[in-house]
This record gives sequence, C-alpha cells and structure tokens, in this order.
Amino acid sequence: MNQSIVNQVAEQSYYSEDEISLRELFGTLWRGKWIILLCTVVCAAVGVGYALSKPNIYQASVLLAPAQDEGGAGGLRGQLGGLASLAGISLGGGGGSPTLIAKEVLQSRAFLTSFIHRHDLSVQLKAVKEWDLEVQKWLYDREIYNPDTGEWLTDLAGKSLKPTDWDLVKAFKGDHLSISENKDTGMLTVSIKHLSPTVAKNWAMMLVADINEHMRREDVSKSEARIAYLESKLQETNIAGMQQVFYQLIESETRTVMLANAQQEYVFKTIDPAVEPQENSEPKRLLIIVLAVMLGGCLGVFIAFLRVFIQKK
Repeated sequence: MNQSIVNQVAEQSYYSEDEISLRELFGTLWRGKWIILLCTVVCAAVGVGYALSKPNIYQASVLLAPAQDEGGAGGLRGQLGGLASLAGISLGGGGGSPTLIAKEVLQSRAFLTSFIHRHDLSVQLKAVKEWDLEVQKWLYDREIYNPDTGEWLTDLAGKSLKPTDWDLVKAFKGDHLSISENKDTGMLTVSIKHLSPTVAKNWAMMLVADINEHMRREDVSKSEARIAYLESKLQETNIAGMQQVFYQLIESETRTVMLANAQQEYVFKTIDPAVEPQENSEPKRLLIIVLAVMLGGCLGVFIAFLRVFIQKK
C-alpha cells in the first residue's frame, strides 16, 4: 500500500516537472518573441538582397545519341583481324567504343583548351561580370580586363592578369559544362550554363560540332596512316595470298575514310538540339529566401534560450 502511494507521488512529480518544463519552454519562446522575429526579419532581408543581387544564369541542353553503328566497323575489323595478324599487322581498336572515347575526350583538358582558344572564349570565361538583356551587351570586369583596348591588365606587382589554360578549363568545367548519361538508353545530355541564353545555346551546339569533327579527323588520320603502311608492305611481298590480305585491309581502311568524310555527325547524332532558354535555371531565389527565413528563426530561438541560460547562471 505504501509502495503504491510512493509510486503515485513519483508519477505526479514526474508529470508535474514535465508540465513545468513545457510551460517554461513556451514561456521562454514567448518572452523572446521579439528577438526571434527580429532575427527572422533580418535574415529574410539579407536572403532577399542576396537572391536579387545574383545574376540570372541560363542553361541550354542538347540530347545526343551514338551516331556510329559500333558493330559495323568493329565487326568488319574483327573479321579481318585474323588475316592482319597473319601478316604481322595490328589494326588497333579494342580500346573502348567510339562513343565512350568521345565522351572522355569531350571532358579532357586538351580538347577543352583547344575549343576555348579556337572560338576565342577567354574573355567571356574570365572577364565578364554580367549580360545586359535590354541592350544585348556584355558588362566587363574592368579591374582585370579593358574591353576598349582588348588587353588584360596587370596587378600591383606587374604580373599579367590574363588567365592560363588551367584557369580557363577549370572555369569552363566548373561553371558552365555538365554532362550526364542515361545508362539504360546510352543517350548523352550536354548542358551549358551561361549568363546569356544565346551564348549558352551557341556553346552547346559548337561543342557537339567540334567533338564530332575532332573524332572524325582522328579516325581519318589513323586510317590514312594504316593505308600508307599497308601499301608499303604490299610492295615488299610477292606472295599472292599475302597480297590479297593487304588488298582487303586497304579496302577496309579506305571504306573507313570514305564513311568518315561523308558523315557530318560522326560520333554523336543530335536528337534534341539546344534552344535558347526563356527562363533562368539559377539562382533559385524562392528557395534562398525560404532557407534564409528558416535560418533566421532557428537563430532567434537559439539566442532566446541562450539569453535565459545566461540569466540563470
């Protein structure tokens, strides 16, 4: 009996303390309501200012599919591979599909450096601050570049502020280029982000055209080198069987050159071309403001409880 009474008293004391703690919690929040409100308003204002200060960034995307019949040329080369090995010749290949190689080349430093210099993109990558949509004009960072003379400025130590190839590729890959692949379909999406919607579209299309041309030139160059080698070997043998092998190999490489020169979209075929975006993809202004309001509320609650804690101490 006494034990039951003790348990009831303990339970009443527990719930009483719990109610008191809850009451104190809401009391603390109520007493600190102005601090919480002030922090929320200040953070919201900062978030709005930050969101409005960020320039619009537009994204243009192009959907690509493998343009080559990767089984055709590879199959023909595989059929002739045995004959080539008998002649002591390696046809190469086996290093991956053309699409896979082209995807890696597209992201390589060497190709992107060549792409940037070929289209003279250095200024747009490192010296542009904003794109004025109303007058369709670039706003430059005049602390590093003089658009009137077209010259890069120097720092206080006299060192040129002209970006290096490393800086240009880093800026292009980090701020502008993104590539994603659908593993199920093999489709590739190349996206370009930029302050100008027109530039975003143009860069995406130029990138696709350049990678196709680069891979086409590479394959034509390799095939022409093989043809020259095979013709020299053909002149060195008088065996009819070996001559037939060489003729077949030369025919195969000549066919590769002809097909490459006839195909404009050599590695990647454009399924959905890039268009000039009408809406910006960044910044997410509403999301920035919501996060700022939440941060302000949390900061206000923290300060309110910290104030009570310090007063009790």
